[in-house]
Amino acid sequence: MHRLRLRALAAALAGGAVLFGVAIAPASAQEKGGSLRLLARAASGTIDPHINYTLQQWQVFYIAYDGLVTFRKVGDETGFEVVADLAEALPEATNEGKTYTFKLRPGIKFSNGQDLTTDDVVASLQRIFKVSGPTAGTFYNGIVGADKCLSAPADCTLEGGVVADKAAGTVTINLTAPDGEFLQKLAVPHAYILPAATPASDQGTTPIPGTGAYAVQSYDPNASLKLVRNPQFKEWSADAQPEGFVDDISYDFGLTEEAAVTAIQNGDADWMFDPPPPDRLAEIGTQYESQVSLHPLSAMWYAPMNTNLAPFDNPKVRQAVNFAIDRDAIVKLFGGANLAQPACQILPPGFPGYEPYCPYTANPGTTWSAPDMEKAKALVAESGTAGQEVKIIAEDTVVSRAIGVYLQDVLTELGYKASVQPISQNLQFTYIQNTNNKVQISISQWFQDYPSPSNFLNVLFSCGSFHPGSDASVNIAGFCDEAVEAKMKEAFAAAVTDPASALPIWTEVDRQVTDAAPAAVLFTPKRVDFVSSRVQNFTFSPQFYAIFSKLAVQ
Repeated sequence: MHRLRLRALAAALAGGAVLFGVAIAPASAQEKGGSLRLLARAASGTIDPHINYTLQQWQVFYIAYDGLVTFRKVGDETGFEVVADLAEALPEATNEGKTYTFKLRPGIKFSNGQDLTTDDVVASLQRIFKVSGPTAGTFYNGIVGADKCLSAPADCTLEGGVVADKAAGTVTINLTAPDGEFLQKLAVPHAYILPAATPASDQGTTPIPGTGAYAVQSYDPNASLKLVRNPQFKEWSADAQPEGFVDDISYDFGLTEEAAVTAIQNGDADWMFDPPPPDRLAEIGTQYESQVSLHPLSAMWYAPMNTNLAPFDNPKVRQAVNFAIDRDAIVKLFGGANLAQPACQILPPGFPGYEPYCPYTANPGTTWSAPDMEKAKALVAESGTAGQEVKIIAEDTVVSRAIGVYLQDVLTELGYKASVQPISQNLQFTYIQNTNNKVQISISQWFQDYPSPSNFLNVLFSCGSFHPGSDASVNIAGFCDEAVEAKMKEAFAAAVTDPASALPIWTEVDRQVTDAAPAAVLFTPKRVDFVSSRVQNFTFSPQFYAIFSKLAVQ
């Protein structure tokens, strides 16, 4: 993914869209020191890296923890490349692609002063299953012994799957079958290495020691998250874990998006996680042009529909919602055509396996053109579900609330008794995952973990991602289809020997899932980053997005 450099354009488009933003140029030299203040409307759940599955917290985890491997922390397309991290080098797969042996770097310590050992690696990989991590059944289920761990998490040993040689300082991971994506899966926070003594339960607001350049000092979801330099850290690889510029980072919660923009303009804060409100885009894109950058994302905003609850247990209803949505109207709510584009399918444009496909439009084909309310109403009539009550669960943010109200209007027009319930951003993502909350339809976002079509299709819509009664059930729609599972298995098998040959198969899976409509994909977004005038060296990675350890302040 390349970085965009755009000319400022002051003309506001319909719905408040503005094209703006030059990429923030790196300063020629940066001095270390100072404090960085980040803002978000709300926190984003647990600080436990084996459990949290949000972009907001992952950006923190990237600088506070490490895995055996990681993605290169740079601001160009090589940011999707896997590099050695706690391991000295990337291992070559042996045993016909089923065995990986990692040799640990010597002398690495956790922020509490404890030495990193092979025991910590073994315990951390076991802990993925013991805490029933959201990707245990999709990313790591190929490790020998994982099947027993998934059925009895508390007793997980991964016997035969993870083997340590303390004398040699190595850890060997054995798989049941070759997995061409395994190193990428080890590079995400769910496989980060924590001290062996870390309790096998969600640590919530209790910081866990890490090996990264920064350490979480404190976390109060109602106030702030504080990071300070890890006193034990010595840079072993600038690509894997740069030492960082600022001395400490304050991530403060509670300000509205409007107030956050004003704080950055006034120099009272340095960066905001939430998108700037649409009505402020023209202002910041002209008056603060040099402080704004715009980047296309491998991501989607979507409305998962619970395939196990009425009325969305009927596929005709789910398809009706897809036909009825005016995606142009939702794009305007997000900020306009320069910040997002309508989408009908799961895979985003430019992503591996993507081929344009849109069956839910007035003129079905490759692109969305307009809603087809007549078709939608006919499908609802065929379903016999009109008149039922439907509640939409949205995040309590400007854009999500607005989309929720819009969907309420659409569902009302389709004949349902619709309502919308905004929930704190800190709670919404886990709430909509738990089947005990009986969420019928919600608004969510998905950003790639790593650049593979399986990361959208397998993670979000496979049987292995559905865990009833759990806050870590990322298959929010509860979608489980035998034909889709078989096709995904075929794609995984093809990727082992010839990754390119798997992509057309993933294209088929994309169409299968889109046709089954467990979700209404709304649009693919672009990221707007607005920083204070004192920020230098803003670095945007295609994998990590803003890299906090790269930011310097004057």
